[in-house]
Amino acid sequence: MKEKSKSIVKFSEKLGFLSFSTSTNIVFNFKSTYYKFFLTSILMINPVAASNIALIGAIWDIINDPFIGVWANNVKFKSREKVRPWLLWIAVPYGLGMVLLFTDFHVSERWDIILALIVFFFYEIANTLRGIPYNGMGALVSRDDSDRKSINAYRSLGACLGSGIGAVAVPMIVKAFGGLKGHSVINSSDSPAIFRSAIFMGVLIVLGCLWHYFTVHERVKQVSDDEEKIGIVETYKMLFKCKSWVRNMLYIMSYGVSTCLLTSSITYYCAYVLNNSSLATPIMAVYLVFSIIFSVLTPKIDTKLGRKKTMILGALVMIVGKIPFIVAPASVVMAIINAATAGIGLTMTFIMFNTNRNAISDIVEVENGRRLDTMVSTADNLVSKIAEAIVDKMFLVALAAVGFSAQLADQGLMQNAATQNMINALLGWIPGLVAVVMLLFAAGIDTQKEYNEAMAAKGKENR
Repeated sequence: MKEKSKSIVKFSEKLGFLSFSTSTNIVFNFKSTYYKFFLTSILMINPVAASNIALIGAIWDIINDPFIGVWANNVKFKSREKVRPWLLWIAVPYGLGMVLLFTDFHVSERWDIILALIVFFFYEIANTLRGIPYNGMGALVSRDDSDRKSINAYRSLGACLGSGIGAVAVPMIVKAFGGLKGHSVINSSDSPAIFRSAIFMGVLIVLGCLWHYFTVHERVKQVSDDEEKIGIVETYKMLFKCKSWVRNMLYIMSYGVSTCLLTSSITYYCAYVLNNSSLATPIMAVYLVFSIIFSVLTPKIDTKLGRKKTMILGALVMIVGKIPFIVAPASVVMAIINAATAGIGLTMTFIMFNTNRNAISDIVEVENGRRLDTMVSTADNLVSKIAEAIVDKMFLVALAAVGFSAQLADQGLMQNAATQNMINALLGWIPGLVAVVMLLFAAGIDTQKEYNEAMAAKGKENR
C-alpha cells in the first residue's frame, strides 16, 4: 500500500475523476436540495408521507444493494475490467431516473405517493450501479498511495464544484427555466421549471459518465488469478474481517448525515428563518470557496500530520464551527461561519474516507487473495444512502411535528417559531453532535497499521 513508484496517472485522468465527481454531486445536491420541496411544496404530499417515501427507499436499498454489489462483483466484461465499464452502462438509466424523480404526473395524492415510490426504487438501483465506478475506480488506476491521494483531491475538488453549483447556481438554473418568477420561495407554480432543471441534470450526468469512461484507465489487477464467483455470505465475511472497513463505513455515514443536513436545511433556513431564499447563494458560495481551498490543502495536511490526525482535525473544525451559529442562529454572519467550517471539515473528511477506502481494497486482497472493489464501493454507497434516508425521515418528521405548512409558502407567510427553531437545530447543534460521533470513528481508523499486520500475517503463512 505504501509502494513508491513514478506516477502513472495522467492529468487527463484526474480531470476525468473531477468531471464525474462534479456532475454527480451537482445531481446529488440538486436532489437533496429540491426533492423534499418537490414532494411537499409542489406535489403537496403530507411531510410525514413524504418522509416515508425516503424510509421505504432506504429499506429497499438495504435489501437490494448487497445483492447488486455481489452480482456486480462477479460480472465479467469482455475487456476483463471490473469497474470502468459500469460508467458506460449506467449513464442513461441514472440520468433518466433523475428526470423521473421530478416529474409531476398530475394524479391524486395517493397515486403521487405510489409513483414516487416506484420512481425512487428505479433511481436508487441506478444510483447503486453509479456508485460502483464513483467509489471504486480510485483504487484501480494505481497502487501508489500518493497517486490515490491526488486522485481523491481531484474528486473532492469536483465534489466541491458540484456541491457549489448544486446549491449556488441551481436557483439561477431554475430561474432560467422559468421558475421563481415574482416570489423568492419555491412553490407549486415552479413545477415546470423544476422538471426542466431535472432534464438538464440528467444530461449533465450522462456527459460526466462518458467523459470519465473515455479518460480513465483501470490498471490494478488482482494478484491472484482466482476468478471463481463469490457468494454474498462469503463476501461479507471478508469485509467484516477488515476492521478498517467497518469503522470507515461508520465514518462515511457520519459524513453523509452531516452533508445531507447541510444541503437539506440551507434552503429551508434561508426561506423560513431569514425569509429570503436567495441568501442560500452567498452562504453556499462561502462553503464552496473553503471546500476548494481545502481540496488542495488536505493532501499536504495528510502528509504532514498523518491520516488519523487529519481525520480528527477535520471533525474538530466542524464541531468548533457550529458554536457561533448555535449561539446566534438568525445571524447571516454566523451562518457563513458555519458554512465555512463545514466546507473545511467535510472536504477533509471526504478525501480521507476515500483514501481509506482505496487502502481497504488492498487489505482485503492481502487477507483473502481477492479484490472486492465493486463490493466495497457498493457497501459504502449503501451507507451513504442510508444516511441520506435517515436525514430525510428525521427532517420531514421533525418539521411536521412542529407545525410546518407548505401552504404558508404559497401565501407568502412565515412559518411558526417552533418550525424556525427546528430548522436552526437541524443546521446547528444536531450536525454538531454528528461531528462528535465522527470524531470518535476517526480516532479508531488506522488502515496502514491493519495493512502492515495483514502483510506480516501473510508472510508467516508463506514461510
